[in-house]
Amino acid sequence: MKRSGSADLPLHYGYVPKWLAERMAKLGLAITESIITEYGKDAFPQKMSDPFWFQSLGAVMGMDWHSSGITTSVMGALKKVINPNAKTLGIYICGGKGKFSKETPAELLKIANATGLNGYDLVHSSKLSAKVDNTAVQDGFQLYTHNFILSDNGNWSVIQQGMNAGNKTARRYHWHSDNITSFTEEPHTGICGINQGAILNLTAKEAANVKQNILQFTTEEPAVFLKEFQQLIMPAHHYVKAEDINLKRLGSILWLAHDRSPKDFEELLLLEGVGPRTIQSLTLVSEVIHGTPSRFKDPARFSFAHGGKDGHPFPVPTKVYDETISTLQTAVHKAKLGNTEKSEAIKKLHTIAANAEKDFIAEQTNFNALIEKERNDSWNYGGKTVHGDAKLPKELKQSSQLKLF
Repeated sequence: MKRSGSADLPLHYGYVPKWLAERMAKLGLAITESIITEYGKDAFPQKMSDPFWFQSLGAVMGMDWHSSGITTSVMGALKKVINPNAKTLGIYICGGKGKFSKETPAELLKIANATGLNGYDLVHSSKLSAKVDNTAVQDGFQLYTHNFILSDNGNWSVIQQGMNAGNKTARRYHWHSDNITSFTEEPHTGICGINQGAILNLTAKEAANVKQNILQFTTEEPAVFLKEFQQLIMPAHHYVKAEDINLKRLGSILWLAHDRSPKDFEELLLLEGVGPRTIQSLTLVSEVIHGTPSRFKDPARFSFAHGGKDGHPFPVPTKVYDETISTLQTAVHKAKLGNTEKSEAIKKLHTIAANAEKDFIAEQTNFNALIEKERNDSWNYGGKTVHGDAKLPKELKQSSQLKLF
């Protein structure tokens, strides 16, 4: 088993409003079903073990693109909808935040009894991944959430998060079984992120067998293990800047959504009737489902699907969000019945946008104008934030009032 990466995030407090939580759950289930239908159940825990992909998933679901709250909110939404459908999906989610993390062993043993998996090995892996991140390696972060994602084939990933109250940051740790069921056969590859000082000795008795191996990493050059270890460090600023995003990729998505109609592409005729703004969101959702790992290095780009609950880069367009969910749900339902045309059309969105990038000039994307347009149009798309509904811009309100006289 290897730790596959980590993410350093600004510590955010707050809540997820009910209107967003319900939509996150529906979209999360549709994305999960799409991944399983296209790539198989083991692809889901594998994707979840990628810190960049996970951050992109949270952003496309309408969470603040860089905050620590993505972890608990996304995992909570997924657990809520995946577990009731676990037998059909072949996927289970255990643990959670605080007291729910302590329920992980009992949940894993229950799943093991139902699936025939080795419950002892699963519990052992869960406990040891927590021991290594919380006790064996002292990096200044105290774990407060632990999630275990498991397929009924025995493939799993762990996502857990620690808090550093001193500098108000959170660090998320990702693990993946990589087809190895015994923790002691291979230790994690290392810890990367903002320097918190020297890594201390192991203290957990359970980790005694890997103590020597882990200590070896403290004497190696960082380049040796950084090649295999994914590191995501998010900036402190809340708003989205142009430098946070690959503008060529964003520009090609905007081109597909707004400058060219889906009817111009023979392969997208099945999406006719879906508005341009929803095509923008569906293209980013398509990339989350079908994109390769290299395409998730700028998670902020995915916030241009459904905005963010705090209004960055713009309010969550609930009407667009609902249309995205409906289109994806329909595609998943038809695919289960053997009709894959609609799901293939959604897959094509990602492919066409990716192919268009080579001819796209990043400077053609007026980043500030794009955000201003999204905010001005937000009222028309059912825009919402934790502070309330988006309002008609003052300029438009004044012009509409003038027409009355």
